Parts: sequence; C-alpha cells; structure tokens
Amino acid sequence: MNKKMLSIIMFLVFAIGIGASQAVETLNGAGATFPSPVYSAWAFEYSKVSGMQLNYQSIGSGGGIKQITERTVDFGASDKPLKPEELAKDKLLQFPAVVGGVVFVVNVPGIKAGELKLDGATACGIFLGDIKKWNDKQIAALNAGMKLPDADITVVHRSDGSGTTAIFTDYLNGVCPAWKDKVGSGTSVSWPVGIGGKGNEGVANYVIKTANSIGYVEFAYAKQNKMVHTKLKNKAGSFVEPNFESFEDAAETGTFDPKQDFYLWLTNAPGKNAWPVAGATFILLAKEKTDSNKKVVKFYEWSFQNGDAKAKELVYVPLPKSLKDKVRGYWKANGIQ
Repeated sequence: MNKKMLSIIMFLVFAIGIGASQAVETLNGAGATFPSPVYSAWAFEYSKVSGMQLNYQSIGSGGGIKQITERTVDFGASDKPLKPEELAKDKLLQFPAVVGGVVFVVNVPGIKAGELKLDGATACGIFLGDIKKWNDKQIAALNAGMKLPDADITVVHRSDGSGTTAIFTDYLNGVCPAWKDKVGSGTSVSWPVGIGGKGNEGVANYVIKTANSIGYVEFAYAKQNKMVHTKLKNKAGSFVEPNFESFEDAAETGTFDPKQDFYLWLTNAPGKNAWPVAGATFILLAKEKTDSNKKVVKFYEWSFQNGDAKAKELVYVPLPKSLKDKVRGYWKANGIQ
C-alpha cells in the first residue's frame, strides 16, 4: 500500500470517527400539509445555525394528532385546534405557529380580482344552491353598477377532507343559521350542490376551466396562482380583500386565550379590517416530554424571531407580536422555555 492510499484511508477513518462523535440531532414532527412548506424553509435555515435537523411528515392534521397522541413524534401539527378537554384527556399542549385562511375565487367573464363583493348571506345562498344565477338580486344589491351575467353559478368544493374545508364551513356556520342546520361544519361535509375537486389544485383547476364558477382555496394558493378573488363583508361591516394586512388584523383581534390552550377557530374576527375566513395552524406537544418540548420550542422561538420574511415570501401570515408574546408566556407557564 503506498503512502498516498494510506493517507486517504486514515483521513476517512478520522472523518467517520468525527461524524460518529457529532451525531446530528433530529426533531420529528408530523401533521398538517398546509404549513409544511414554511416549516421546511424555517428548518433549513435553523439547521445552519443550530445543527438541528427537522424531519417533518406532511400527512394531514388527523395523522399529526394521532402520532402525537401515540407519542411516536416530538410534535404534531394540526389546522384543526383541539378543545381544552381533548388536550387534557391526552395530556397535550397546543399553540399557534402561523396564520392562513380561505379565499373565495371566481371565474366570471369581465370580473377582475377584488371587484365582486359578497357577504355571508350571499355566500351561504350560493353554496346551499338557493342563489342560482350571478345576476340574482342579492348579489346585484351588493354590486350596484356592475354588469353581472344571467348565467348559472357552478359551485366548486373540495372532494377530500381538509382543514381548508373545516375553516370554510366554520365560517358559513357562523354567518348562516340555514347552513348550520342543513350542512354543518367539519373537514368533510355533505355538499348540497356543486362539483368536487381534490385538494386546492383540484378546486382551482375546475374554477379556472369552468366559466361562471366559484370555489374556495387557501390564501397562499390563490395568491401564488393569481386567481380572481372576491371581496367579503366582515363582522365589522367592512368589505375587505384577502391580503397580509387583513389576515394580520384577524389574528390580532381574534380572542386567543392561553388559558384555553389557544383553542380558536379564527373565523369572523371582530377587527375592522379582518378577513373573516382566517385560521391558525397549531403545534401539539406531549406534556411529559419536557426535553424534546424544549427543543421544539427553541425551533419555533427562532422561527418567530427570524422567520417572518420567509413566511411572507411563501405567502403565509406570521403571528402578530402580541400573539407571539402570548405563546411565549404559555411556554413559560408550562415549563418548556
């Protein structure tokens, strides 16, 4: 064996020894698909400064709840907030991480983004199938002077269970007693009318291809795909557009209570400029896993301090400072910061 080959072998042995002595720490999380891109982006940057790797399985909110309940991951993630009694039963903690929401998107010839106005009653009527044409008097009354076609409305909804549908139907539940009585809310419901598309992509494709249609998709998806969104009348009586400011106002004025483990569907927030179909996505921790909880919290604290710009770049709404401070207080009260 020549000296050069011997040197290479010795170097490799040394490198492997160093690698073994400096094993990379890993956080394992699983759950909601909606926040996966921003969690991954935060984790990539965090690994550069901490050496910690995040292994996040984007398997849906139900899967995230199941895995943290069974203690097979360090944290679960869910677009559906769990009630305090559910958390107590499974000895879990819960806090919000980022805000998103749902946008009405339309394909009506001649109507551009932000031109068409809807309110809770008209939205409910459309998705119940009671309002059948775009020039219906209820829609026309909200859009004086706009030329609305005498055309049948095609409703597009999700065919699969999703947190997006849960937020959307919770909104309709809150603004329309008829919807609450006939349909209700949840990740999957029995739709009175319309055609179903799988995922945000499926709904978007149907809306884009179908004239005189209306559907609902996540805010990020609508913005990234430059879809035609509507304005919507909020609880304060203002017609607002879906944008960072209106989502931030919803998060700022929503009644997140640390004593209730932040349980809140962020629909119909009272803020003057709040978008009414907003929602937070949540992190779930097992109470007894103090050591791993501290590592998870350290990651989200870093993300709260350093990740807002990246979140906005990916069209997510960072938590407002006041809500971040509530979360920090909750961590401290539970001995994980």
